Amino acid sequence: MTSKTLIKGGRIIDPAQGIDQISDLLMVDGLIEEINTSISKPRNAEIFNAEGLIVSPGFIDIHCHLREPGEEYKETIETGTAAAAAGGFTTVCAMPNTQPAMDNQSVVEYVLRKAKETALIRVFPIGAITIGRKGKQLSEMSELADLGVIGFSDDGDPVEDPNIMRQALGYSADLKLPIINHCEVPSLAEGASMNEGWVSNRLGLKGMPASAEEVMVARDISLAELTGGHVHIAHASTRGTIALIESAKATGIKVTCEVTPHHLTLTENAVMGHGKDDFQPLDNNAYDTNAKVNPPLRNKSDVNSMIESLNAGIIDFIATDHAPHSAVDKMTTFQDSSFGISVLETALGSLMTLVDKGQMEVNTLIKKLTSDPATFLGKNIGNLKNGTSGDITIFDPNATWTVDPQNFISKGKNTPLEGALLKGKIKATFFQGIKVY
Repeated sequence: MTSKTLIKGGRIIDPAQGIDQISDLLMVDGLIEEINTSISKPRNAEIFNAEGLIVSPGFIDIHCHLREPGEEYKETIETGTAAAAAGGFTTVCAMPNTQPAMDNQSVVEYVLRKAKETALIRVFPIGAITIGRKGKQLSEMSELADLGVIGFSDDGDPVEDPNIMRQALGYSADLKLPIINHCEVPSLAEGASMNEGWVSNRLGLKGMPASAEEVMVARDISLAELTGGHVHIAHASTRGTIALIESAKATGIKVTCEVTPHHLTLTENAVMGHGKDDFQPLDNNAYDTNAKVNPPLRNKSDVNSMIESLNAGIIDFIATDHAPHSAVDKMTTFQDSSFGISVLETALGSLMTLVDKGQMEVNTLIKKLTSDPATFLGKNIGNLKNGTSGDITIFDPNATWTVDPQNFISKGKNTPLEGALLKGKIKATFFQGIKVY
């Protein structure tokens, strides 16, 4: 039986087609059939009233951690994709720092099989660059490419050996897939748990200097130029990193980068608790382990640079780096706690604060969550063109809500935004024409 869904009266924003208009949208059998100012209800169609809401392509997340296999107590493919759907995402790319790592055919096939059985949305795996993510020996990259991985990364650990990275980029040039590096010089970051600056000094914590990221970014750009490979800088976080990327792009080097919602909206002050500045006394909210993330939350100047560079197109797109952890991983000293923030369900709300403050247009925000990551993937998703998959996100840009991690679908309740009032709420997510949230 033919399935039909008519979304009525929403503000349809599709950056891929330059559409921003109040219209109706019809889906038939999981595909987008028509966008028009007024579409009569087809027989047996389900109606979704989207008046006052924004209708956009489903969001795409290039960088998240689903933890399966090996750490199912933190997240599973089922819970992670359900959380993603609640956050408006219809495509996620799973990082390979699973246990065992996605460095061979059997593990990647397992992830693909589990995704087919339990995922609510589309899952693309990312293969490991090196065996066991140990940085010593390349994985069978060609074999993983044949299975459909969208790139290679040892995320969570940088590829420290420049010769290994050179070889990886050489293979990437042949495979036409990106090398996604967590840029961090281990000797500069060793023992650090937050950004190096006045907050780390005040709290007595060892800080990670911006140069720990920037030195490796510079190295990887140089190796990409040498090999002709495509290097993608994961979770860029400093002004210096952006300057290097901007210069490299200007000379035609194959380099792209992403930024996370938290590096666009939070500073190192979050470690001291909500809204703290250097004139307020410390209280029980200080040393907030939920604000511990790698790369660390940076200073206000870095955050402003991220926003400006995203608007200018230097940063290619937004990626969540969703990193769910158990309560035990975070309920310890700041130094001993795990790095990572649970992001999928707060991404839109936190990013809409930039729109609310006039720091970004909502069209730019949607573009950086849809058509731009789709371009990176080389996939015909992230748009509302006729005949494409009915992957649609509907949200209320004016709805306010208070973050309560206990209501998260994700197993990861670790967020520094607990109790924060956000504006912008997902109302429905459709994947291949089916309402999954």
